[in-house]
Amino acid sequence: MQKSRKWIGGVAAATLALGAFAGGAGAADTIKIGASLSVTGPAAFLGDPEARTLKMYVDDINAAGGVNGKQLELVVYDDAGDANNARTFATRLVEDDGVIAVVGGSTTGTTMAMVPVYEEAGIPFISLAGAVVIIDPVKEFVFKTPHTDKMACEKIFEDMKGRGISKIGMISGSGGFDKSMREQCLGVAGNYGIEVVADETYGPKDADMTPQLTKIKGTDGVQAVVNPGFGQGPAIVTRNYRQLGIDVPLYQSHGVASKSFIDLAGEAAEGVRLPAAALLVGDKLPNSDPQKAVVTGYKSKYEETTGQPVSTFGGHAYDGLMILVEAMKRAGSEDPAAIRDEIEKTTGFIGTGGEVNMSATDHLGLDLSAFKMLEIKDGDWTIVQ
Repeated sequence: MQKSRKWIGGVAAATLALGAFAGGAGAADTIKIGASLSVTGPAAFLGDPEARTLKMYVDDINAAGGVNGKQLELVVYDDAGDANNARTFATRLVEDDGVIAVVGGSTTGTTMAMVPVYEEAGIPFISLAGAVVIIDPVKEFVFKTPHTDKMACEKIFEDMKGRGISKIGMISGSGGFDKSMREQCLGVAGNYGIEVVADETYGPKDADMTPQLTKIKGTDGVQAVVNPGFGQGPAIVTRNYRQLGIDVPLYQSHGVASKSFIDLAGEAAEGVRLPAAALLVGDKLPNSDPQKAVVTGYKSKYEETTGQPVSTFGGHAYDGLMILVEAMKRAGSEDPAAIRDEIEKTTGFIGTGGEVNMSATDHLGLDLSAFKMLEIKDGDWTIVQ
């Protein structure tokens, strides 16, 4: 039997048991919701803050009386970023654990492996991964909270257009999100008068992207470079970029929107721009911004509870859980189909990612205004005016 991992208090341990958090209530008094997250492995920078966030807020919700008079029981599996594990755990959540909804799926690869399971079972699934393919085309029971890779491309190209940039190079990772964002960027570049004149890729285990960047540097006319990717790859690209003395602007994706990217890239990150949620710059938002109270509140609670710096990834989990809980309250039912219908009706929800307005044709509910264009200065995030 394949081992799962239970996540308790920030420690992932190999075990045949599952992680369940229900505040000590009996089974009859609980509502089971599930998650399969990449708490360990190469995508742990996504899954770890997501798992911490879900546990933290489920505890709070239960302490305040639960949902519809019942306590939430959160069942969490650690898929370690492996799509096969994720599909196995999705099946287990449905068939063995009997969850009525799922918030999770840290990566595009693990999410897409789970989608058929939840669609067939009729279980609402709110993904925390980035690629637009998750919700386009619309799938009946599948939703997501992070801004899409297509939106990231559009936000980047909008910024480039304002800077008079028309010819760019791209260097992309080979993972699911990376490939998807590369394709989305290629698809929308022409809408902004952008021509991709160099297009390079790197593998997940590559420790030096100098050869690819040297090719881009030697391509005539390159005015900026975009790096669709997440994990350690973009940090390596950024360091190599500076080592080669490339002096045109470098753009990263929202897949590196955490302090760990700045830490990994070091001084080389100075001047890098990327689209990201307001969560990273909550203290810099005007008091009139409706997101300010939400993002500063989440940031304070997360950092005080975990002792770790906040990232947008935990914020995606916060948004997913709260959208689900509000839908459960409106449905007044534990029927997955009724909950699904209420998730789809979500409007005016202010989360860490922006204002969410879903519909039958939009299972994300964010527009481009939900993204902020950030630039790294003096080792910190700043908002590009």
